Amino acid sequence: MGFFWSLGEMPREDFTVLGSGRLCLGSAAARTSSPNQYGIVLDAGSSHTAMFVYKWPADKENDTGVVSEHSMCDVEGPGISSYNTNPLGAGQSLVHCLNQALKDVPAEKHVSTPLYLGATAGMRLLNIINRQASDAVLSAVTDKLKSYPFDFRGAKILSGEEEGVFGWVTANYLLENFIKRGWLGEWIQPKKTTLGAMDLGGASTQITFETKETIENPQNEVMLKLYGQVYKVYTHSFLCYGRDQVLRRLLSKILQAGNYQATVSNPCWPTGYQKNLSLSSIYDTPCTEKEKPSIPLSTSITMVGTSNGNLCVLYVNKLFNFTACPYSRCSFDGIFQPDVSGNFIAFSAFFYTVDFIQTVMGRLVHLPSDLKDAAEAICASTWSELLQKAPQMEKRLPDYCAISMFVYLLTTKGYNFNNHSFPNIAFQKKAGETSIGWALGYMLNLTNMIPAEEPASHKSLLYNNWVILILLFVFTTLTALVTAVCLLRRSKSSAI
Repeated sequence: MGFFWSLGEMPREDFTVLGSGRLCLGSAAARTSSPNQYGIVLDAGSSHTAMFVYKWPADKENDTGVVSEHSMCDVEGPGISSYNTNPLGAGQSLVHCLNQALKDVPAEKHVSTPLYLGATAGMRLLNIINRQASDAVLSAVTDKLKSYPFDFRGAKILSGEEEGVFGWVTANYLLENFIKRGWLGEWIQPKKTTLGAMDLGGASTQITFETKETIENPQNEVMLKLYGQVYKVYTHSFLCYGRDQVLRRLLSKILQAGNYQATVSNPCWPTGYQKNLSLSSIYDTPCTEKEKPSIPLSTSITMVGTSNGNLCVLYVNKLFNFTACPYSRCSFDGIFQPDVSGNFIAFSAFFYTVDFIQTVMGRLVHLPSDLKDAAEAICASTWSELLQKAPQMEKRLPDYCAISMFVYLLTTKGYNFNNHSFPNIAFQKKAGETSIGWALGYMLNLTNMIPAEEPASHKSLLYNNWVILILLFVFTTLTALVTAVCLLRRSKSSAI
């Protein structure tokens, strides 16, 4: 069995793995008497950083679904891993959004508002190739965050499994799938099951879901205890399978096939589109390290789109290894995965890809064949046709053919969704007004807002309050009825 996470018992500084294989989680956030509490999380992704400010009623910290997204801010520029040669620039890039947080959070709340930064796959990759540069970037953003009046509680690189699990926690917390309050204040276990979560970022992709099946690889098993209930969760993060890294790996495959000639055809790009590419922009990542050519990386190659969907899907298919599997069954690249079951929510680039298909291409996606047909339609389009449909999306338009094909192969051939299970995927960006991602689940854990045990004392207090209110209501109603009867009798007596 894998390690045991008891969300709400994690120390503020970091994860601490105990000798028994348990992951112990930590201390509670300070409470105040004012109506709202706030928390800030900086999601330092591979391509950009987003800041989320959360808000919740101070007297309902342990309830589900009470935290909402108060505001968010997109940091200008690339992700912090891009500042590997200029670490101070990483910290400076956060200033605009941090200044916005000073306005969004009431001044009297600044000192009690926890502030976190979590870095994901972009920094995981930088940490692989240059640990010193990775440490320097984290140090720079830490110094900048400490200079603000918030309760800074650390900047760290999340593991892929943490990213996946906290995304799963976020989705199920927002949808109140863990536990709910009854009208008398008692805790009620919902009849609906938890929701699986799929995240597609810039450098990695995660799949996480509850399962009753045996998880053959202990590294993919996480036991979570939330509100007194234990959940056995499967999770895996595929590094180098995020949107941006997939596109680089795909370009590498196409350049290889074209023998790095001065001009190379790209079947995944639309006819009428071409671009000059420097090899250094493709081979500056561990994800393409093994395919680095012997020619100078300063070499520039002209790539020309040909709108060939049939050839494009063959190249995208080469990004996966669907054959090697040391377990009874696998998704891809020799990674064990139990059968998918129940409902799923797919967010981040999953959502943006399907949203493009539905809003720009005007195609509904209900079955795997719908996604495949839509991808083929995009791949058959010329550059002028795509520009006419979405001129405001010019920067990303050339890549929707490849990414649509990738999402199709990942979900069907990789994760093994079929005609029966694929319709159970909801492609969503938000639940209500709150963005879905790992950030909220991360904060909920570190501020102890999801207790491991059912908070019985809180329940009893609420129950007693409800009983008093009900008795008062009954007493008031009876008093009103008695008074009405007496007045009615008096009026009849006076009439006689």
